[in-house]
Amino acid sequence: QVQLVESGGGLVQAGGSLRLSCAASGSIFSINAMGWYRQAPGKQRELVATIASGGSTNYADSVKGRFTISRDNAKNTVYLQMNSLKPEDTAVYYCNADLAIVVVTTTSWVEYWGQGTQVTVSS
Repeated sequence: QVQLVESGGGLVQAGGSLRLSCAASGSIFSINAMGWYRQAPGKQRELVATIASGGSTNYADSVKGRFTISRDNAKNTVYLQMNSLKPEDTAVYYCNADLAIVVVTTTSWVEYWGQGTQVTVSS
């Protein structure tokens, strides 16, 4: 069974740091882009950061200079280092990945989402 499992969320004071991790497991042939999204109460899910298989990155303006996305291809894992956290960063953070999965003799590209991890920043 293919899945993305996130960890690292929690409660932190404003100005603090957290590091999120997301590991992909299962019958995975290859991984293309990976990324993080977040959804605050009453708001739509929004992009936080993405990283391509080659390492190029993209960030939302609101997190540029504070968050850093990285990946370890050998471990099928993506990370999000969050520094200088603000109360407005409070949200459920979701991992996302484009995975080439193997089903019997067929390989297909499928977009997967993690279950989400809560990040709460107190003022």
